[in-house]
Amino acid sequence: MGAAATLVETGESVSVDGSGHFPMQSVYKFPIAMALLDDVDRGAIRLDQQVTVTPAELVPAGLYSPIRDAHPQGGFSMTVGELLRYAVAESDGTASDVCLRVAGGPGPVMAYLKTLGVAGVMVATSENQMGHDEMVQYRNWAAPEQMVVLLAAFQRGAGLSAASHDLLLRWMTETARASQRLKGLLPEGTVVAHKPGSSGMHDGLARATNDVGLITLPGGRHIAIAVFVSDSRADEAARELVIAKIARAAWDHWAGAR
Repeated sequence: MGAAATLVETGESVSVDGSGHFPMQSVYKFPIAMALLDDVDRGAIRLDQQVTVTPAELVPAGLYSPIRDAHPQGGFSMTVGELLRYAVAESDGTASDVCLRVAGGPGPVMAYLKTLGVAGVMVATSENQMGHDEMVQYRNWAAPEQMVVLLAAFQRGAGLSAASHDLLLRWMTETARASQRLKGLLPEGTVVAHKPGSSGMHDGLARATNDVGLITLPGGRHIAIAVFVSDSRADEAARELVIAKIARAAWDHWAGAR
């Protein structure tokens, strides 16, 4: 397990194995979305631009993809905005791969992260590749402290226009996925913008159970937090409870602080 948390407005931070490398799974859709929205801000592409999803880009049946299920033959078109929403809010693997392709692949995404001072978040492969070989997921890794650097930069408005920032924040806040992780033990009504990631369990081993995001405290300050649970044989409830307890500990520490 690796975790890091920062009170964005003061910079006070804490971590456990914060420099370790942990497989991100769908957490990596967050930096991909930021990079593609930066392309939108620079005028390289439009949110309403139509993009064709080819049959080869449909992720394998074992991966979550509502748009693949709705269009199993491929060859359909969606706007960039629709693809981004599906990738972030729905965690659709096909949508994520198309977003990565439209962004130019891992290279431009990594170059964008470098402009934000983030060196410990690695976007290297597609969901499709991960779906065909579960060991590939270890190539898309993050150090918890560096993921928190990215989250804090996002909260401060770095790297994106106000409109793109607000759009991505809304998708991360509206997602209904993994509600028992960062949000699991927080007070009812707490605003959490997050991007979870999961590998599922194979042969009794869960290679990745993650959640990263921004927690809004009473008074309006924000915790940037990342928790990664890797290579665990515990059941899903136990893995999610670890994430929830860490988020609650951060909340308890900072909610009353001034």
